Amino acid sequence: MPRLVLIDGSSYLYRAFHALPPLTNAAGEPTGALFGVVNMLRATLKEKPDYAAFVVDASGPTFRDAMYAEYKAQRAPMPDELRAQVEPMLQIVEALGFPILRVPGVEADDVIGTLAVQGAAQGMQVTISTSDKDFAQLVRPGITLVNTMSGSVLDEAGVREKFGVRPDQIVDLLALMGDSVDNIPGVEKCGPKTAAKWLGEYGTLDGVIAHAGEIGGKLGENLRAALDRLPLNRELVTIKTDVALDGGPETLKLREPDVDALRALYARYDFKAALRELDGQAADGADAKVPTAAPKGYPGTAAAAEAPDPALAAPGEYDCVLERGQLDAWIERLRAAGLIAFDTETDSLDPMRANLVGLSFAVEPGHAAYVPLAHDYPGAPAQLDRDAVLAALRPILEDVGRPKVGQHGKYDLHVLRRHGVEVRGYAHDTMLESFVLNSTASRHDMDTLARRHLGYETIKYEDVAGKGAKQIPFPQVALEQATAYAAEDADITLRLHHALHAKLAAEPALEKVYREIEMPLVPVLTRMEANGVLVDADELRRQSQALARRMHAAQQQAYEIAGRSFNLDSPKQLQAILFDELKLPVLVKTPTGQPSTNEEALEAIADEHPLPRLILEYRGLAKLRSTYTDKLPEAINPHTGRVHTSYHQAGAATGRLASSDPNLQNIPIRTEDGRRIRQAFIAPEGRRIVACDYSQIELRIMAHLSQDPGLVAAFESGQDIHRATASEVFGVPLEQVDGNQRRAAKAINFGLMYGMSAFGLARQLGIARGEAQDYIALYFARYPGVREFMERTREQARAKGYVETVFGRRLYLNDIHARNQGLRAAAERAAINAPMQGTAADIIKRAMISVDAWLAEHAGRALMIMQVHDELVFEVEAGFVDTLLAEVKQRMQGAAQLRVPLVVDAGVGANWDQAH
Repeated sequence: MPRLVLIDGSSYLYRAFHALPPLTNAAGEPTGALFGVVNMLRATLKEKPDYAAFVVDASGPTFRDAMYAEYKAQRAPMPDELRAQVEPMLQIVEALGFPILRVPGVEADDVIGTLAVQGAAQGMQVTISTSDKDFAQLVRPGITLVNTMSGSVLDEAGVREKFGVRPDQIVDLLALMGDSVDNIPGVEKCGPKTAAKWLGEYGTLDGVIAHAGEIGGKLGENLRAALDRLPLNRELVTIKTDVALDGGPETLKLREPDVDALRALYARYDFKAALRELDGQAADGADAKVPTAAPKGYPGTAAAAEAPDPALAAPGEYDCVLERGQLDAWIERLRAAGLIAFDTETDSLDPMRANLVGLSFAVEPGHAAYVPLAHDYPGAPAQLDRDAVLAALRPILEDVGRPKVGQHGKYDLHVLRRHGVEVRGYAHDTMLESFVLNSTASRHDMDTLARRHLGYETIKYEDVAGKGAKQIPFPQVALEQATAYAAEDADITLRLHHALHAKLAAEPALEKVYREIEMPLVPVLTRMEANGVLVDADELRRQSQALARRMHAAQQQAYEIAGRSFNLDSPKQLQAILFDELKLPVLVKTPTGQPSTNEEALEAIADEHPLPRLILEYRGLAKLRSTYTDKLPEAINPHTGRVHTSYHQAGAATGRLASSDPNLQNIPIRTEDGRRIRQAFIAPEGRRIVACDYSQIELRIMAHLSQDPGLVAAFESGQDIHRATASEVFGVPLEQVDGNQRRAAKAINFGLMYGMSAFGLARQLGIARGEAQDYIALYFARYPGVREFMERTREQARAKGYVETVFGRRLYLNDIHARNQGLRAAAERAAINAPMQGTAADIIKRAMISVDAWLAEHAGRALMIMQVHDELVFEVEAGFVDTLLAEVKQRMQGAAQLRVPLVVDAGVGANWDQAH
């Protein structure tokens, strides 16, 4: 049966533009959307269709505009960076040999619909390549949809599963729902589930209309209010299948590619994989979907990520270990291995509560084993005893001389520790290898890394356990599927290590960051997370009640000011009161052009009327209550009685640690309410909380990097840096600097590190923009080394595509050559800040490693329990506090040798607040 592929060009161009990062070629031309479309077309050609067409919208109005003047009226114009990629896209499509169709007066959808129906009638197998849900109405025998970017395919059964209706009901479904993108208003509050339910009951849109009087509630009212426009909606969303075309599907033969034109285009847009494929060097298309336009300077360049070893993308062979003899054989393989990849399967994402369900291992790419321990579905085969398996594996897992590798292995270290195995010799982590190589190139999860570096599509958890409400826990997954999924994890971890570590080895500075900072930190964080922190749940509940009372008071006060009651949490009602009734100025708008009621918008009008400030106060109280005073007691582990956060090494691009579940790094410290929450973080009887905090570390790093004599001298003399800066900038003796001058100097000191403009400084200080510009000019006149450092750093970023910390960590700046001025300016600001913030992150990580090693010698007398950016928090025996203070300060201050001294402030108390 001949195959016809109809490609929805406009859909893929927009989809690729939004799905892929804003890539550029060496000349700074945008290529992200172009790259996505080109790879989709290359994949299509490899399937060797008999007929194909690339269909795009023609310019000018269509028959739908004549039917409905507001059709697509709210659609934003095409972004400049996308428009610049349209013509290159068409040039490449043409050079690849695809017929390009553009028919005036109709949309691309209608051209595709007509050709699809004609092709199916002629006995062709028609595939519509699109990401647009509207095409589901065309699915029938002989016509399917494929989303080439995601790989999903929709036939008739797939449409029913995805939308809850038959393909012939899709038009009616769309008519009821409406389409905000095309500015077609449907029935208010009618989503896909409601529309599918109505169509399931009444069959068609006409049936729904006929029974509208029987549908109760607000939805029924909304339906009846929309009845007059539903027939028009149906016409607007119906894809035409009778467009008059110059030729039918049989005329859409692919032409021979224009190799010379393609070579020139691929070279211009840096499509290296496509070039190699064109020249017969690609490896069977394994890299067809891997982004090539990595930032300039990416380790090994983009080609390193594009050309994986074909052996690393081959299917694996996996054993399910159910007999002791099998286990013993694998133990012998583990003993003989130079590197062991391992992974755990559990019944929970929380490592502090998860039960071990199975273990997987790999010692050579392509071969792995899964040892199930607790699968308990009906008919599950007998499995080896968990304690016996762990006892047999313990000598290997706890042997520091046998190196292990994992993917985000900190989770697995927790799980095994809680089951009596202290893993030692954890030598490599593929997540961290990827993160150190390029923190911004992609996500660092296994699925993404396997696709990017191996050209391998992994089995997803949902593939074996199901989705949503139907998802089953892993112990109920059948062993055949569980083995394929779990053993693959260990296998792919090993394959990724082989691919990634070679790139790291080629970059000595990055390899050193990985080897000396990130990997040694893994067991440190594991211990710190396991230590947890003690919180006073009763105190938090009392605070929650107090916050609730204050929220209620603020609510009542807001009602009095507004003259009526309203929902303070409803943006729509706030819009009505603030801008329609009170007539306050609209200074900030949402992306759709509506008046915004976010924090920035309310701050902008807070001086115009008392209500915005009151709403901000209410929101602040609500956030503290929902995020901390209500949630922290719920986070207390029932087995340990403590709260255990998770620290993420591959979170912030600059290398700073992030905290989640719960986030302990964002509790306010400058407000009384935030400090009150910190009072609930307590020490047990006989112990104290100690907090050690680097003083102005990023400013000190600025002094080190800039080598500005004035800044260096101020820090070396131990002066208050903000007072010293004010003295220099305002030309007054140090002792005569007043509070406002110091505040302005502090704003400049910190603002410059984050790229603050004169406008931003003026806004922060409440002064004229010209006066703020004068302040900045005076600052640079007094500290010329800072200006030189900033310009030098920008130049490095433009030349290399990245900036570095003192220790060699890199931050790649994808937008440093962007045509969009806003993106480019943001990249330049990041270029200035990243070396300082990244160096500060490196320093405290080095300090944590040193402090942890010292604590190991003192058997529980002190525990490191939290890291909050530049601060380390400890729980310490009362009699050991002085010793700890001396040792920790020494190690924190010695974590880096800068041109200016590092200073650590410390405090002690019964709770975290007192320790400040």
